[in-house]
Amino acid sequence: MMTGFSFDIHATDGKARTGTIHTPRGEIRTPAFMPVGTAATVKAMLPENVRATGADILLGNTYHLMLRPTAERIDRLGGLHRFMNWERPILTDSGGFQVMSLTALRKLTEEGVRFKSHIDGSSHHLTPERSMEIQRLLGSDIVMAFDECTPFPADEKTARRSMELSMRWAQRSRDAFGDQPGHALFGIQQGSVFPDQRAESAEKLQSIGFDGYAVGGLAVGEGQEMMFDVLNYAPGMLPADKPRYLMGVGKPDDIVGAVERGIDMMDCVLPSRSGRTGQAFTRRGVINIKNARHMDDPRPLDEECTCPACRNYSRGYLHHVMRAGEIISSMLMTWHNLHYYQELMQGLRDAIAEQRLPAFVADFHARRAEGDIDPL
Repeated sequence: MMTGFSFDIHATDGKARTGTIHTPRGEIRTPAFMPVGTAATVKAMLPENVRATGADILLGNTYHLMLRPTAERIDRLGGLHRFMNWERPILTDSGGFQVMSLTALRKLTEEGVRFKSHIDGSSHHLTPERSMEIQRLLGSDIVMAFDECTPFPADEKTARRSMELSMRWAQRSRDAFGDQPGHALFGIQQGSVFPDQRAESAEKLQSIGFDGYAVGGLAVGEGQEMMFDVLNYAPGMLPADKPRYLMGVGKPDDIVGAVERGIDMMDCVLPSRSGRTGQAFTRRGVINIKNARHMDDPRPLDEECTCPACRNYSRGYLHHVMRAGEIISSMLMTWHNLHYYQELMQGLRDAIAEQRLPAFVADFHARRAEGDIDPL
């Protein structure tokens, strides 16, 4: 374990765990949800407001930042934390997922990936070594190994070829990362939906040695049932004393199910992206504030919520500013959603610590099944 980075598990309930990841920039309470700050900002939010929702850590996007404004420029301006005014921990992805999604714009080889920027068409070459360099320039607290996110669906042969390439890249990432006290490197398990490949990937990653481990290649279109099938066994293949990170998840019920299955960290653009399009997550499910039923409603989005949107504004007002395209609608709806997600994480942490997770989960699903409050 590297100096300045460690993980303590405080309590378990079934497979679920609650604990603390210690970093030089602050502690991360687990299970943790990481808001996504793709281009060095959580859209429609000030950093201090993101922190006020309860977030301990943000995710930054290597692909987008390497293209604009470039990692070198961010480094010259003091690193990503100073650049975006967020002094707490930051995890950066490796860039692999975004590059792999550019099917028509990229060429994959053993060395890495050559691709054209979606912004201006300029050519770039991303390798495990370059990904590690970019994340070092950004100053990431948690660095992700460079991998190929296996597409779904994939047959066994395709999945194996992809997994084995990712494992070779994992070794190169580890070698290029070197010794960076206070910074952690996470390996990424691949293997699609095939248990034997997941096991082989986990074994290889552990032989290389990482500070944490991610379950990759999920939330890519396989559906919740299949994702949970993989999560029934995949986290248990990874070291119990290291953080386990499920990449790109997700909806509230995805998060609850993942935590039940032993996941410690998650990230997703959903709460912020949904907020900007008028979707609000509440204890009673999802609300579309643009619907006409909310036009004359003086009640808050969620009677039990303490976020600014619910404390100070009505559904009728939020409906109006969203339909009018006012910027405040994105701000308030995003704040509410991030607050809801962080409140959910605190509820999960408390339930695990108090050995009442099954009851918490049952209540979570029962409340959502009730549906939204009746219209006036």
